[in-house]
Amino acid sequence: MKTVIVTGAGSGVGRATALAFAQAGYAAVLAGRRREALEETARLAGGVSLVAPTDVTSKQSVVALFAAAVEEFGRVDVIFNNAGISAPRQTDWADLSDEYWLAVLNTNVSGIFYCMQEAFRVMKDQKPGGGRIINNGSISAHAPRPNSAPYTATKHAVTGLTKAGSLDGRKYDIAVCQIDIGNAGTEMTEKMKTGM
Repeated sequence: MKTVIVTGAGSGVGRATALAFAQAGYAAVLAGRRREALEETARLAGGVSLVAPTDVTSKQSVVALFAAAVEEFGRVDVIFNNAGISAPRQTDWADLSDEYWLAVLNTNVSGIFYCMQEAFRVMKDQKPGGGRIINNGSISAHAPRPNSAPYTATKHAVTGLTKAGSLDGRKYDIAVCQIDIGNAGTEMTEKMKTGM
């Protein structure tokens, strides 16, 4: 049985992706900050899953996530780097706080970097070696929304990480790619309807 790690698996695109992998017969490692939401995803998925509360902004937490996946299932075949945050509301440049800027940067860029780094460590040494890393970018990197500088900047960075990872992963049979979806009907995009 192949194993997939899905970050941000407690809701939205992450939950839908985890359910699709589970339906395809993968063992699903469900990562995210909210245990209750992950447990609900596991219940919906049926099949074989592992709930792994994780903070992707913490390297130690990401290392623990991969260790738990390998201990439970023996390997990691795929990771979908989906965890991310956006503005609680669209914010004018002059009103952006350092705290908000760093929160978006740490989640959307450092979080993906830590997960990719740990995926490289695990995938290059497992037998058989290799795997697939899928990063969730955004159409916002190509067509930004007004007052969304932090989110847009981080999604450009995701593209850079994806391209670098794709090049460097070849020698280990690690394929790295990215999807750039638009507005999927999730809890995150509900805020856009009300301008929050």
